[in-house]
This record gives sequence, structure tokens and C-alpha cells, in this order.
Amino acid sequence: MTARAILHVDMDAFYAAVEQRDRPELLGLPVIVGADPKGGRGRGVVATCSYEARRFGVHSALPISQAFRLCPQGVYLPPDMEKYARVSSEVMEVMREFTDLVEPISIDEAFLDVTGSRRALGEPQRIARDLKDRVRAVTSLTASVGLASSKLVAKIASDMRKPDGLVVVPRGTEAAFLAPLPVRRLWGVGPKTEESLARLGIATIGDLAALDPEKLARPLGTHGHDLVRLARGLDERAVVSEADDAKSMGHEHTFAVDTANSDVLRRTLLALCDAVAGRLRGHRVRGRTVTLKYRDETFRTLTRARTLPEATDAGDLLFAAAWALFQDVHGERRVRLLGVSASGLGDGDQLGMFAAETRPADRLRDTVRARFGDGALVRASVLEGAKGDDPAERRGTRRLLR
Repeated sequence: MTARAILHVDMDAFYAAVEQRDRPELLGLPVIVGADPKGGRGRGVVATCSYEARRFGVHSALPISQAFRLCPQGVYLPPDMEKYARVSSEVMEVMREFTDLVEPISIDEAFLDVTGSRRALGEPQRIARDLKDRVRAVTSLTASVGLASSKLVAKIASDMRKPDGLVVVPRGTEAAFLAPLPVRRLWGVGPKTEESLARLGIATIGDLAALDPEKLARPLGTHGHDLVRLARGLDERAVVSEADDAKSMGHEHTFAVDTANSDVLRRTLLALCDAVAGRLRGHRVRGRTVTLKYRDETFRTLTRARTLPEATDAGDLLFAAAWALFQDVHGERRVRLLGVSASGLGDGDQLGMFAAETRPADRLRDTVRARFGDGALVRASVLEGAKGDDPAERRGTRRLLR
């Protein structure tokens, strides 16, 4: 490849893999993450599951009740979002060893532009292999990687040989690679767009690539032109790193199934705020403006912001603002996505009268986790929501913060 070299890195069955790593007795067993926090199997949905569980027909977004009928012998666990966020940070740090151009797009996947890394690290395919090896060495987890000249093709490629796969799409072969795939694999093709395209006889990406874009003007508007370009493998979008967007730090979470459960929404928002606060402290900065991103089941997306009296790196202060914003925008519809970001950043040591001192509990939490790992110190409110009543799940030296 002589043009851009873009990697899409996607962790394999991330939540389930983390649980299997941390509990070796689960290795080789069908693990389903997303069970009812109180231990029941009749409520909740599958957030993700191990590859052993997928052999029984279990998959993400499947109701837990159906998963249990398919796989009654499975190990059903509630999600531990705070732990997954911590492991995600480790993975992202590994990626930054290979390039400064890292664009996280969810808790378990990111784009990397390694075009400029050739001189120091070798050809892109070697970089991809070395990155996979490094992720495994640091986290004991596997990642699947797609390598191409564009973000779209790299993302699709990373999903072709899971788990632990590496798929390379050489420059000039993008359209041929995409052509036989279902049209729904394209970014921007949801169920409604897929229906509109099916009415035009379009089933594959190749069908769409061969179409005159003007034929899509009426059913899809300008969106149709964009889809045809993507179908032809034309995607010039750049990888946007956090360094390029250093005015804010944020995390977001898309629910496997839209939810109106207030306990789930509150816990998710709290975990997001703690993750953002941890990144602020890690970068020795504090933020003064909290922004909530909210998307409901109709895909209506809202952002609301609140400026704090003082800059902070405390998760509970971020949460207080984010929760107030959430209550302002949340109605009766189910929620699809929540995100929290902090902006108005400044050097944590130089913010003077506008900075709130890092709280002792947060300093203690960072210190204990750095030494003893994830789960050594967690919030009771998150633990109570994420764990059942079985004392065996709370065994060990775990301490609680309220």
C-alpha cells in the first residue's frame, strides 16, 4: 500500500472476554453478559456473549429469557461497565504506542491511521500484527483488525474473520471486496434504508455501487449519493485523534436494546462520568463544562451542557450535572445512547481559584486501582446495580465508595 493505511481494531466479545480473563474458571464456557442485575434470567438483554455461547444461537440484543432457552447451561453475568471502561483505557493506550492518530468510536473499537508509522515500525501489515500481539501481551485479550485505505473498508474487514482475525484489503480492490456483501453492512444503512433499497432491487453493496445515484434522489435525497460513493469504496474521512479534538474528553455507550429502566440509565451515566473523570485525572486536567449526549429510540439526538462553578476531575460532580441534564431531556421514550464529555479543560495544577482540589477518595481510588487492578475499589451504587445478591460475587478485598 502506498496510500493511507487505516486500521480498525475491534476487541473480540469484549465484555465476555474480560470476564473470562478475570475468572479463569469461565474459560471455555458459554458466558452471557447482560443478565438481570438481581440474578434473574427472565429480564434484560444480551450485551455480548462468548463465542462458546454463540454456537447455541445466542447473540447481542437477544432477550435473556430467549438466551436461557437456547443455552440453559450458560453462565449469566450482569455487566460491569466500570471495569470494562478501565480495560478499554488500557487497550487505547496500547494503540497510542503505534500512532498518535487514534480515534476511539466505542468502548471496544477504534480507528488508527498508521500511514506515518511505516518508517519507524515497518509496513502496515506488520504494524497490525505487532499491535495485536501487544494487546494480547498487555491485556490477555484478543482483537480483530481490518487494514485498508479507508475507514469504511477497514471497519468491515475487521469483522470478517473473528475472533483474533487480520484482514487486509489492498488499495484498488475496495469495490471488489465490498461488492458481494449485504447492503446493510454499509454505514448509514439501517432497517428503513434497507427496505427502500430492497424495493429498488438492491440487495448487495455491488448492486448499489452500480446504480445511478440520481435514482436514489427521491427515496433517500442526498444521502443516496453518499451511499453510492461508499459502496464504490470511496471514503476520504480522516482519523480524528483525541489530540486533534483536545477541547473535550468524553465517553458514550450505545445500549444493545433501547431501555427505559431508570436504574440502568442512572448506573450507565454514573459509570460514564467516572470513566471521564478518570481520564481527566490521568491527563492532569480538569473540566468546567459537562455535556450530555442523549439519543432515544427514534434516533432523536440531543446535546445539553452545564457549566460548573469550578473546574473538576471528580466523577460525582460530573454525574450531578449530567443527571440533572438527563432529567431535563428524558421523556417517555426508551433510550438508545448516552454520552458524557467534559470541556473547558485546563492544567490541573494551574487552574487556581477556578479549580476544585482532587478529592481524597478519587486519589485513593486511582492509587488502589493502579496497584491492585480493576475491581479493587468500586462505588457501592454501581456494584449494587451490577451484581446479584450472591455473596460469592462480592468475595475478596473489594471496598465500596458511595
